[in-house]
Amino acid sequence: MNNTLKVPEIQFVPMRGDFTRGIFASVYTKWEGNMCEQELVEYYKNYYKNSPFVFVSDEDISLKEVVNTNKGLLHISLHNGYIHITSIIDNLVKGASGQAVQNMNLMFGFAENEGLLLKGSAF
Repeated sequence: MNNTLKVPEIQFVPMRGDFTRGIFASVYTKWEGNMCEQELVEYYKNYYKNSPFVFVSDEDISLKEVVNTNKGLLHISLHNGYIHITSIIDNLVKGASGQAVQNMNLMFGFAENEGLLLKGSAF
């Protein structure tokens, strides 16, 4: 008997553009659920409600919203049977070093956002 979980095929599309920093990604997969778009957005908002850095936007997102922050922004929509998630981060803050600080905070019992609310002095 095969008890493996069927994982849907996920398409990951990183974006290039005229921006100096940040990662803008587009992810989509077949949606066979029974939630409408607004319910799906609310589901994601509820999932991330306690996250100090991940937010779900009702509007289209732009990299300018995350520059010099540790924020990750998501936008969720449904299109012809596909769920489409766009995400943005500032890879110089939310990248590996910011993630290392966040993980260290969790490991040592500090507030998850300790040292991560500072605004960068460059760019």
